[in-house]
Amino acid sequence: MDIQNLKKKLTVNGKTYNYYALSDLTLGEVEKLPFSIRILLENAIRNHDGFGVTDQHVKTLANWKPTPEDSDIPFKPARILMQDFTGVPAVVDIASLRSEFVRHGKDGQKINPAIPVDLIIDHSVQVDYYGTNYAYNRNVEKEYQRNEERYELLKWAQQGLSNFTVVPPGMGICHQVNLEYLAKGITSRDGWLFPDTLVGTDSHTPMVNGIGVLGWGVGGIEAEAAMLDQPIYFGCPEVIGLKLTGKVPDHCTATDMVLSITKTLRDTGVVGKFVEVFGDGLDHLTVTDRATISNMSPEFGCTVTYFPIDQQTLQYMHQTNRTKEEIDIVEAYCKENLLWRTGKEAVSYSLVVEFDLSSLEPTVSGPKRPQDKILVKELDKQFKVLLEKEFERTYSPIKERQESAWLEEGGSRTEFTFGKVPVSSPTKLEVQPEAIQSVRIKHNNKEFVLSDGSIVIAAITSCTNTSNPAVMVGAGLLARNAVRRGLRTKSWVKTSMAPGSKVVTQYLERAGLNIDLEALRFHTVGYGCTSCIGNSGPLPPHIAEAVDKGSLVVASALSGNRNFEARVHPQVKMNFLMSPMLVVAFALIGRIDVNLIEDPIDLDPNGNPVYLKDIWPSREEIIKTINECMKVEDFQEVYDVIFDGSTDWQNLEVNMDKNYQWNQHSTYIKESPFFENLEVEPDPLQDIIDARVLLYLGDSVTTDHISPAGSFSENSAAGAYLKEHGVQPADFNSYGSRRGNHEVMMRGTFANVRIKNKIVDKEGGYSTYFPTNEVKTVFDTAMAYKEDQTPLIVIAGKEYGSGSSRDWAAKGTFLLGVKAVIADSYERIHRSNLIGMGVAPLAFLEGENATTHGLDGTETFTITGLATNLVPHKKLDVKAVHSSGEVKEFQVEARFDSEIEIAYYKNDGILQYVLRQYLKAEA
Repeated sequence: MDIQNLKKKLTVNGKTYNYYALSDLTLGEVEKLPFSIRILLENAIRNHDGFGVTDQHVKTLANWKPTPEDSDIPFKPARILMQDFTGVPAVVDIASLRSEFVRHGKDGQKINPAIPVDLIIDHSVQVDYYGTNYAYNRNVEKEYQRNEERYELLKWAQQGLSNFTVVPPGMGICHQVNLEYLAKGITSRDGWLFPDTLVGTDSHTPMVNGIGVLGWGVGGIEAEAAMLDQPIYFGCPEVIGLKLTGKVPDHCTATDMVLSITKTLRDTGVVGKFVEVFGDGLDHLTVTDRATISNMSPEFGCTVTYFPIDQQTLQYMHQTNRTKEEIDIVEAYCKENLLWRTGKEAVSYSLVVEFDLSSLEPTVSGPKRPQDKILVKELDKQFKVLLEKEFERTYSPIKERQESAWLEEGGSRTEFTFGKVPVSSPTKLEVQPEAIQSVRIKHNNKEFVLSDGSIVIAAITSCTNTSNPAVMVGAGLLARNAVRRGLRTKSWVKTSMAPGSKVVTQYLERAGLNIDLEALRFHTVGYGCTSCIGNSGPLPPHIAEAVDKGSLVVASALSGNRNFEARVHPQVKMNFLMSPMLVVAFALIGRIDVNLIEDPIDLDPNGNPVYLKDIWPSREEIIKTINECMKVEDFQEVYDVIFDGSTDWQNLEVNMDKNYQWNQHSTYIKESPFFENLEVEPDPLQDIIDARVLLYLGDSVTTDHISPAGSFSENSAAGAYLKEHGVQPADFNSYGSRRGNHEVMMRGTFANVRIKNKIVDKEGGYSTYFPTNEVKTVFDTAMAYKEDQTPLIVIAGKEYGSGSSRDWAAKGTFLLGVKAVIADSYERIHRSNLIGMGVAPLAFLEGENATTHGLDGTETFTITGLATNLVPHKKLDVKAVHSSGEVKEFQVEARFDSEIEIAYYKNDGILQYVLRQYLKAEA
């Protein structure tokens, strides 16, 4: 294929650039291709080398059909985005690769990112302090105390690695910074123009699809390989067309829209597919509305949710202080190269899903999945159903209170009374016929009742919503109206606001809305992900004790994108996603089991009921306020100093040797064990003989269940390890902050307190060591099997590994000695990550699963067919032998989807493959 015939020149504002013209391609009908496929096609043409990217790859994309053929395509992103939880282990791996390269007698400085990498430190701030004007400063102070070693590593990378930038703590959330600043739409590099594309080590990377940039989340493992110039290979995707019609009603928000779309697309089934948005409804959506939708692609299950570039895109770029040159390039290139949306395209899609925006109603999702949509008007009734269905607890007649207890706290005495309380609303003071489990608390001269359904966390957080001025200004206006009506948030609610960008603070302060939010204790606690990733911080001691001793099913109200079990806070079992405006409203009422559409929020000081409609701001008022308070200069002021960091960052002292100097006493940063003493040639593949089951899991096991996240106790395997190394429980920090230490992370793998392993009778991270039938932690069980040299497998159900793009879900699995996972189905990123760590992802054949084969997890398993003639999708033979002597034999599909994935597997992982390529090139 003569690619050079497609090379053309484009002049913008007197400057001439090279580009590859899609319109000159004689293959296929480019004008009928989805825009996202056109971008992949340009990527393949530009990176065509006849080896990694071949003629066939270009032909596959140029001839894309609504039902694409089963073939892999390559992708070489223009750049990479990282956050610090996934970025720290990536930097550890790069530094470890350098160390191993040096041990082979090579120059370690030759190992550098081949393409630009931006790492944004946003995952480390925790909400220890809240509801006060000093909360932000104290949280930042604790952040640096906890994370100094990690930040020293990242500061070393900022200066010691080429093509690597670091945005210091306190500047914003990576996806919002990407949307507002990093994303260019069209990249200008070395005299060439091409689409700005990326992969990110966070599953919400698709948020940038809202500004017309194609990008998605990958595991840190894949991103590291892309950093080292390896193409990312994946199956040529189906593209689902999401046709939006109508207009969002005035009483609804972008959050109501995205939660409803989440439900629709999950029901449609878009896992592993691309979604591309079109229709007249786009004309009424701002780029920030679009980004709200794109952000939740992982919640839909799809790879991307792409919005083509159009006039709205250019307007947003101007509002966010992109230069005139950048904007002119975007417009000229897209119009010239078939990437500009006019709304009149006749694109072919694999399937079209229609969604009428005018049908929206106020919505929340919960209690533990983003797709579990509930209309606000039905939440009171649904709560009763959820309490019985999810938590095996029902409303019941009032019983006499059973017991009392006291808590001594800092000289004050807190009294708890456990039992049942009547269900009532602010206007119905009479005793109701039903009651729920409760704790009556007397604390600091205040008395209140905490019960099932009480909200203990209300958090305005997450780039999903904080990037959208309409819902942030809306929350501020609602707070203002509530304050004027004399309402206040309930004392038992831990309130917080964590904007994704300092620009948010600028416009809220200019409008004076920060004062109203703070009057309701929604003070800014930091600029980071906080509650969205489990950094909610501890509940007040008297609340925490009441929840535990009263066995209460309490709730959180979040403007985030994730509400999986035990993610937001281990003591909070019900977690509901909603708009920032509803977060404020629910903090005012303090309970989740209400119908906010019909019931009053509270009574004002004069005893008059106040309803949601009384304080809900109009769309006109929101737009007027945005126009008055948002300034282009804010984006310039904030982003001109984005890489400078605070005085704390600037004062960090770092050893700037080009090859990182490992601190053997660090409990945060340790050299990766994956590359030490690496042979230039890998060992031959082996079949899996007489393996035991470490975990037998059900459906919808997420990477939150697999990969350690959030806080952990001193009684856990990770806690015991840290105590052995002199770390006090108060200094444990979170799992996420210790991702640079494999000893901590492997002990936390499968340690989620809500995980349900069918081969043990208790909930949490436990397993059975079958030789003695002892029940131990998963880690201790795995180590016992390791001593026996017994290989391990995991059995799972549908959608195994859904959720965040966590590389440690695969790394920890590998370090525990798991050789294969057999599941009904996988979500894309985790399947790829397992291969990237040398773990075989195997799938039951269609219509079969562990139950149909009569497996109970106590068997020994032999899997043959891996050692010889391994090809994509090969059928392997499994023999399961029960202790009774009964034998089950069946086949599974090896979910290696390409030859390159098999090459990674043969090398025990993708990074080992890359390092061996470097070593051979230097031989």
